[in-house]
Amino acid sequence: MNRNWILIALALVAVAVVGRLLPHAANITPLYAVALFACATLPRRWALAVPVAAMVGSDLIIGMHGSVMFTWTGMLAFAALGYGMRGRASTGRILMSAVAGSMVFFVWTNLGVWMTSYMYPRTADGLVTCYVAALPFFRTSLLGTVAFAGAIFAAYEWLRLRQHARSAAVVQAHQAVS
Repeated sequence: MNRNWILIALALVAVAVVGRLLPHAANITPLYAVALFACATLPRRWALAVPVAAMVGSDLIIGMHGSVMFTWTGMLAFAALGYGMRGRASTGRILMSAVAGSMVFFVWTNLGVWMTSYMYPRTADGLVTCYVAALPFFRTSLLGTVAFAGAIFAAYEWLRLRQHARSAAVVQAHQAVS
């Protein structure tokens, strides 16, 4: 992994951790967008380390909870969708991955809340009540993930194109001198 990828990976972990630690509206953080992006763009053997490090690191600071294994494994849905976009990221794929990941995360983690807490009875009605109570959090999580994913992928593409233009200008200048 070259120096640029290491810096990108560290920056992504920092963005995700700080995004979870700073005051924010419920569930509007860059973490899941970072997972999508890292797994779509970073070298394979390092890609998953970014969201895992960010999730575990920030949870160690925020505090653990009964359904932590559901949130950590729920994050893997974003990672899998990111891996699925490798070399094929487009606006549509990014949007659909952000939406699909948010939906899977919502279903999985709220199942975890229902199973591991005593907030809801262990009945079908209790499960439905759990999901209904979580809908406002789903809305903000979905909006945050879509917005952050759009911003992160767009910033990366802008930087990539800018670097490509600089490289082309250097080659042209070198050819003009030769």
